[in-house]
Amino acid sequence: MIHITLPDGSVQQVEAGMTAAELASKISSRLGKEALAVKIDGVPRDLSTTLEHDCSVEILTFHSKVGAEIYRHSTSHLMAQAVQELFPGTKIAIGPAIEDGFYYDFEVGQPFTPEDLERIEQKMAELVEADLPYTRKELSKEEAIADFGSRGEKYKVEILQELPDGERISEYQQGTFVDLCRGPHIPSTGKIRAFKLLTIAGAYWRGDERNPMLQRIYGTSFPSKSALTQHLDRLEEAKRRDHRKLGKELDLFSIHQDAGAGLIYWHPKGAMLRRVVEDFWKDVHLERGYELVTIPHIAHSSLWRTSGHYDFYRDNMYTLSIDDDEYVLKPMNCPGHILIYQTQIRSYRDLPIRYAELGTVYRYERSGTLHGMLRVRGFTQDDAHIFCTPEQVFDEIVGVLNLTEYMLKAFGFDRYEVELSVRDPQHPEKYAGSDENWELAEQALIKALQHKGLSYTRMEGEAVFYGPKIDTKLIDALGRGWQGPTTQFDFNLPGRFDVNYIGEDGKKHHVYMIHRTVLGSMERFIGALIEHYAGAFPLWLAPVQIKILPIGLRHSDYAANVAAQLQKAKFRVELDTHDEKISQKIRIAQREQVPYMVIIGDKEFANHTLSLRHRRKGDLGSLTMEQLIRQLSDEEV
Repeated sequence: MIHITLPDGSVQQVEAGMTAAELASKISSRLGKEALAVKIDGVPRDLSTTLEHDCSVEILTFHSKVGAEIYRHSTSHLMAQAVQELFPGTKIAIGPAIEDGFYYDFEVGQPFTPEDLERIEQKMAELVEADLPYTRKELSKEEAIADFGSRGEKYKVEILQELPDGERISEYQQGTFVDLCRGPHIPSTGKIRAFKLLTIAGAYWRGDERNPMLQRIYGTSFPSKSALTQHLDRLEEAKRRDHRKLGKELDLFSIHQDAGAGLIYWHPKGAMLRRVVEDFWKDVHLERGYELVTIPHIAHSSLWRTSGHYDFYRDNMYTLSIDDDEYVLKPMNCPGHILIYQTQIRSYRDLPIRYAELGTVYRYERSGTLHGMLRVRGFTQDDAHIFCTPEQVFDEIVGVLNLTEYMLKAFGFDRYEVELSVRDPQHPEKYAGSDENWELAEQALIKALQHKGLSYTRMEGEAVFYGPKIDTKLIDALGRGWQGPTTQFDFNLPGRFDVNYIGEDGKKHHVYMIHRTVLGSMERFIGALIEHYAGAFPLWLAPVQIKILPIGLRHSDYAANVAAQLQKAKFRVELDTHDEKISQKIRIAQREQVPYMVIIGDKEFANHTLSLRHRRKGDLGSLTMEQLIRQLSDEEV
């Protein structure tokens, strides 16, 4: 008999050789039906795995993140089988699970069509009915290369050739389909209850423009048709909220390929929205002891060699030549802030010093990864760097987390998720600094998170080269996560630049440095705001807060006077003087998502009043100017 420890701490005593599937059914019949895979001592395995010794076991269902990924990865194999059976000669590349779905890349003779997706779905349904088992086979690297080579699967062979010699390779097969895969997978195709193929896209092999263009099919799958329907409804709502679509409809921004991909052109209304966000950001930072600074957009490459960016970040940087010297379009603001700090001798009594800047930076991104305002090549970080003593580190990190929480809630993001990004211990060459410093920095961040009572996910290998970081994903109205605020502990740059202060002992000591953003970047954050509110911003954020709509030309002078009074009261106002019917003017204002409309006709002109209309609530009745200003001022607070 062996002892199996379950996630709740309870222990099951079972016969050695029992499979994980049998254990799941022994625990409960429902768990046996819902089980997809298993974790044994923390390692995901197939349900067919036998339990041979004392161990911890977690039965994975779709309700767990790993279980959902395994389910969807198995669906990608199902789709690939359908494709190869329908389109003989198709070569397979990779087919991972992604957030809420999966994709698979294919080399196929002709591009897929929407009609092809319907045929592939039908074939997938047939394969589900066949209830084909997913079976695992292990073999040597040489055997795997020979196997996939005989099938003409050149992309799989390329992957295999890069693996270390002597490594055991695993294949998975269901029916006629064989794939190189680490696994695990669900027991059989019959477990897949509901799926939908969504879109077709082109994708370069390994994301490199120099490689062949493949056909990528995106899809999703769920354990029930009702869950799939709910997800598809969310996708439709997401399309309605797409910031690229709304950005054009609301005249907020544009991107011009002839001027350069990944560069945002802010239109007047978009620039006004950005100004409101930035002004609020500056006011809050000044209230919390930050000092505003501004640095140039370029710097000599020697600065980036000192910082380490030139060695660790070179592929993401733009360089230019000036008078035969190499300069860099800044990818970061931190070296510039360090230079400002070093213009004076600093005492421990001066610390902490908090420099903040809405600093525009430039980073290379592959053209295939660019996405509206969310993934760009030029963006403005709401950046800040805190220089402090070791004794001040904890309070400063907690202060950053408090500020992050305040800022997100101010913009309507009440939910967020936290990740702790740490280095990959298997690849120390990717990081600067000693093991001792990395441990100290990581523990400082953990201590602050624990003090705040924040749960977090540990992200191995996601740290930046100079230190660990806390990433905060804000959750929008559709429950989607957006990467935004980040807090990074840095022990590397102070040493590289010899950034110091005079301590109580009269000696020089290196400062501790905290890098942080509390929004992320203006581009990504405003893109998230657009989608979160579906373009219908609250009054305090709306680029145009009030639109004045005179019914006829004879009301224009009074309307202009109303607009002037509201502007004097610091409201953002637009006057519609077009010779259109009032119903058409109202429709336009509502389409533009203007929060309030003030309608002026004969009655309003005669009584010196205003007729107020809300974009969603409709007619709100008649008010005086004083009443309107008081009502709107109360709403802005």
